[in-house]
Amino acid sequence: MGTNLPVEPLTRAAFTPFGDVIEADGAQHFEINNGSTTRFHDLARVDVAAEGGHVLVNIFRARPLPMPLTIEMVEKHPLGSQAFVPLGAAPFLVVVAPPGETAAPADLRAFLARAGQGVNYAPGVWHHPVIALGREADFLVIDRGGPGDNLAEFFFGEDECRVVEINRPAETATP
Repeated sequence: MGTNLPVEPLTRAAFTPFGDVIEADGAQHFEINNGSTTRFHDLARVDVAAEGGHVLVNIFRARPLPMPLTIEMVEKHPLGSQAFVPLGAAPFLVVVAPPGETAAPADLRAFLARAGQGVNYAPGVWHHPVIALGREADFLVIDRGGPGDNLAEFFFGEDECRVVEINRPAETATP
C-alpha cells in the first residue's frame, strides 16, 4: 500500500515553500542584556491575525508512531501559522505539502528536524500532525486562537498513502 516518501534534511532553503525553520544556526544574532545573552532574531513569521485571531502558546506532548509510518492524512490551518519548537534534544519528523484546496500525495515532502530545529508552518500549508521519533517529546506550539474555522483535514485513499521509513534515533537522556 502506498509508495515510499524520501526523508530530506531540514534546511531553510528546502523548507521555504512551507514556512520557516526555527533554529539558531545561521540566524541573524546580536548581544543583549549587557552582553550576557545572544538574541537570535526574527526566526519565524507568526501569522494569526486573520478574522480576529490571537496568539496561543501551548505545549504538545507527542508519542512516537510506529515505523514504517503510513501517511494517511494531513491537516492545515487556513487562518494562521503554527510553530513547533521542541523542548528537548530529540529529532522529529516533518511531513508537508503545499497549500491548496486538497493535498496531493505526490506533493508530500518529509524532513528530518535535528536537535535545535523547529518549524513554523505558513497558513494553509498541509502537514501531518507532529511526529516524535524514538521517545515521547514535548513541543512548544505557537498558533492561532479565536473565531473562524482554522482546521481542515484531508485523508488520502488507501492506494494513495505514502510510507516513510527512517531509522529511529538512539534513545538519549530525557531533558
